[in-house]
Amino acid sequence: MEDLSRKRRSIRKYSQKKISDKKIKNILNAAIWAPSAHNAQPWRFIIISKSDIKLKLAKAMAKKWGNDLKSDGIDDKIRKELMSQSIRKFTEPPVLILVCLTMKDMHDYSDRRNEAEYTMGIQSVAAAIENMLLAAKIEGLGSCWYCAPLFCQDLTREILKIPYDVEPQALIAIGYAKEEPLQTSRKDLEEISYLNYWSNEL
Repeated sequence: MEDLSRKRRSIRKYSQKKISDKKIKNILNAAIWAPSAHNAQPWRFIIISKSDIKLKLAKAMAKKWGNDLKSDGIDDKIRKELMSQSIRKFTEPPVLILVCLTMKDMHDYSDRRNEAEYTMGIQSVAAAIENMLLAAKIEGLGSCWYCAPLFCQDLTREILKIPYDVEPQALIAIGYAKEEPLQTSRKDLEEISYLNYWSNEL
């Protein structure tokens, strides 16, 4: 498992080689076996492989991002280049999987616990995504986790005709890698883990 985790990389350039339905199904099956709060399985998956749908979604998200960049005072030339890169990012991969959250089967409270319940739902969806990324690696495919839909949830819902109670969380790009990503580093365990307590004084 450690070896698989170390070898997984975020891939951002893909070939146009077709992915078999079996491989996509295997990735989704891995996702649904992730742990979830109350075993509510609050994830929903939308598979996007049609070029026209990918392009429509990519252009709409890029336009929304471009407006945000303009508000940030980003130079028009840089802004247009970033928007163009964004469109390529979401149209080049043969398959996009939109991962969504639904609170339908989660617990519903009338007090502060609802905020924690919502966070538990998000954590459950994130666990499913990690399973997808590792399964893609096993299937010989590259993948990348993008959170772009979080910045334009209503827009994503509108384009893909998603019910209002299903909340877009992430886009997972899937395809055969057309790049060899650089080795990345991680912080040492001693820097990010603690034995028993934060302080020996406790």
